[in-house]
Amino acid sequence: MKEYKSELKFQEVAVDELSPLEYELMNRAIAAAKNAYAPYSNFHVGVALMLSNGKIVTGNNQENAAYPSGLCAERVALFNASSQNPDASVRECAIVAMSSKGEIKKRISPCGACRQVMLEAEQRGKTPMRILMCGKEKVQVVASAKDMLPFSFSEEDLK
Repeated sequence: MKEYKSELKFQEVAVDELSPLEYELMNRAIAAAKNAYAPYSNFHVGVALMLSNGKIVTGNNQENAAYPSGLCAERVALFNASSQNPDASVRECAIVAMSSKGEIKKRISPCGACRQVMLEAEQRGKTPMRILMCGKEKVQVVASAKDMLPFSFSEEDLK
């Protein structure tokens, strides 16, 4: 038997070290989170995407009393971006989580289903999607969705 090791590379920066664009994306994600429909969990998530055509698209989590029928903020934003801007790729993605009172929580990472959808969007756009997982004081940055899903499933696996 041979053993392998996989590592996740990421950067951590202070919020005040963000570029103007990164800061804007974080603030747009915060605004989106405030509009999330999360009456059951009170866990509000917002996402802001920077597209290759210069547009910023946002999304937030949408809960449902039949829990599996809800949808995460990342997928809401990505599906919205794809349906409205089919030829644009996603360059950056900022993710924020907060309480129903508006208090930003520590950074969160996308769930497995969202990581898979992010990877597919990255592959379709033929460009890495930089992911900013924003907390109150620190932001963790991953260079590509592929980095967050080392054993990914893609269209190549279907051939």
